[in-house]
Amino acid sequence: MCSEYKFTSRRSYSSCRDLPHLSAELHWTYNSSTGIARIAYRARQGPRGWVAWAVNPNQIGMVGSEAIVAFHNGNGSMRVYTTLINSYSPSMVPGNLSFQVSGLSAESSVNEIAIFADVGPFEGGSVVNQVWQSGNLVLNGVPQMHAVSQQNLQSTGEIDFLYDQEKHR
Repeated sequence: MCSEYKFTSRRSYSSCRDLPHLSAELHWTYNSSTGIARIAYRARQGPRGWVAWAVNPNQIGMVGSEAIVAFHNGNGSMRVYTTLINSYSPSMVPGNLSFQVSGLSAESSVNEIAIFADVGPFEGGSVVNQVWQSGNLVLNGVPQMHAVSQQNLQSTGEIDFLYDQEKHR
């Protein structure tokens, strides 16, 4: 359960949600005066795979989402960057998003990768369509296509950072 997890990097968040697929969870603290959410996305993943958390500003679903992706570089360090998911076969190259992203970092532990960032403000306020994903292979620094299992295809939903934060206090 996300509420029992303690980050080793002395990070803390006011709320969290166990996401219903891919053994993932989202932790956040939302600042309603700035519209910025400080997030930590955690997901199960081995050393050769990748994870991503995204916001889709226009609809629920993968295509059109704006993602933060993380994986192990060939030298063992973590690589984390933003990318646009504009098709079912996206390039996964770094790109700018329509919302601000700062404080971007990632870390890994045994069979897990965590992404940290400050995101927002969002055009829709505190309510966003989120997408999360993981894949088992990175080739030449490029995440390869994820599986098309039910777990992968259903990894979408809406989150209201403000309402859900108040609900979890």
